[in-house]
Amino acid sequence: MTAIDAPVPTTAPPTTAPPTTASGRPDLDKGLGSAGLLGMGAAILVALLYVAYSVYADATSAGVSAVTFLPFALLFIALLIALGFEFVNGFHDTANAVATVIYTNSLPANVAVVWSGFFNFLGVLLSTGAVAFGIVSLLPVELILQVGSSSGYAMVFSLLLAAIAWNLATWFFGIPSSSSHTLIGSIIGVGVANALMHGRSGTAGVDWTKATDIGKALLLSPLIGFGVAALLFLAAKLLIRNKALYSEPTPGVPPPLWIRALLVFTCTGVSFAHGSNDGQKGMGLIMLILIGTVPTAYALNRAVPPAYTAQFETASAAAAGALAPHGAGPIPGVSPAAARTLVTRYIAEKTLAPDTVPALAVLITDINRQVQDYGSLAKIPASAVGNVRNDMYLASEGLKRIAKEPSLHLAGPEKKALDAYRAALDKGTRFIPTWVKVAVAFALGLGTMVGWKRIVITVGEKIGKTHMTYAQGASAELVAMGTIFAADHLGLPVSTTHVLSSGVAGTMAANGSGLQMSTLRNMLAAWVLTLPVSILLAGGLYWLLSQVF
Repeated sequence: MTAIDAPVPTTAPPTTAPPTTASGRPDLDKGLGSAGLLGMGAAILVALLYVAYSVYADATSAGVSAVTFLPFALLFIALLIALGFEFVNGFHDTANAVATVIYTNSLPANVAVVWSGFFNFLGVLLSTGAVAFGIVSLLPVELILQVGSSSGYAMVFSLLLAAIAWNLATWFFGIPSSSSHTLIGSIIGVGVANALMHGRSGTAGVDWTKATDIGKALLLSPLIGFGVAALLFLAAKLLIRNKALYSEPTPGVPPPLWIRALLVFTCTGVSFAHGSNDGQKGMGLIMLILIGTVPTAYALNRAVPPAYTAQFETASAAAAGALAPHGAGPIPGVSPAAARTLVTRYIAEKTLAPDTVPALAVLITDINRQVQDYGSLAKIPASAVGNVRNDMYLASEGLKRIAKEPSLHLAGPEKKALDAYRAALDKGTRFIPTWVKVAVAFALGLGTMVGWKRIVITVGEKIGKTHMTYAQGASAELVAMGTIFAADHLGLPVSTTHVLSSGVAGTMAANGSGLQMSTLRNMLAAWVLTLPVSILLAGGLYWLLSQVF
């Protein structure tokens, strides 16, 4: 008899067994205790003080002084709402990561949520930032360029409040729904409303190419979760012939050590991956808030290395050279201001005009002139920071679209030069300070430890008709972890909720356990309704707040 075929003990030392109720359900009512709640309260207070001090220190070092109270009050409120979104995201989405370890008796519930919260925290801290700016690029360019205006505040408040409202509604009814899905719907709602309010078609208010890429990721990820988890479960049944792994766990008895280690590992991986992917959405929105309220300190990356200026000049010359064969000659009488208008119109209307490429060339030349005149990004005066940042953002977005224009027939070296220049632009404008990562990490990690019970019960008890087995939990978690890490690498947002809950459903179907159709109908309804509801909520709030600000 091999080790893997050895019988699994039916008893375990009481000290290692997670508590269960009389019905066999894990004990979900044991809280963090007085010490835990006190620690959580202290952590929240420290985090808020850290955020306030960091903003003050950055503003002071950049030479910003508080002239009026209102912008800083709006900044504080906006930051609280953004961190509130991540807090809700923590207990709404991350509950999925702990459901498997709780329902397989691998970890007690109170230990599991603290463990998951810690690794969510680490995931945010070590994230790349690619997803953060992928989400931001969905927003209308004219709103991003005017994020410090009244319409910019209306944009940020409306999309965050709409996302929080839908997340709380689905959490209240215990329906696993996607925070990513909700936020993207809110962004689309703001974009459509903004376009309609300015007399344009609603379709003109969103980068639909990027939205389509994100939509595909959100659509395919649950299908991948269902199918791959089912196949992995069937493969495990074929290769690992240990009946205990495919049987309902004995109440109060932890699984064999190796499967327990695997389940804890996958819970850790999903929590870390969730932090690294979902945490970035809050980062991108917080950066928008900071750019709008304290542009001198946050509009440009003042921490670029000394060699950046020379590298930027080289990249600018190469980009201008790449555009030259495609009509990028000088336009008589066209100023940099006129070039900005032409590029903005091109990005908004997505129509290549004869003056588009020359306007981009003028903008590239003017940005390089400003950077060289000042000597570095850090030396650009406060009065010019906003304009330089907007020019750099415009050029980056314009070149991203130009590179995809089939009529230009850009050669490989030309595309490479434009990509290198865009990378240099993004290095100067798309950055995330460490304190922003820490603040989001705190919010997401602490949120994981609150309000998780409703979603955990749904995933653990209401998807399949039988109790989750060890192999089912491990298969679903492994697939969720791999899918989220892959999406993070590609800079695409995916839903932890959709991937994991569909993975659990896939293993139930593969095992012939049966599925609870009422739960699946609720999940499907939430999936179908999330986009239209969040679009309408955010669009309506944006219209309303635009009248207020």
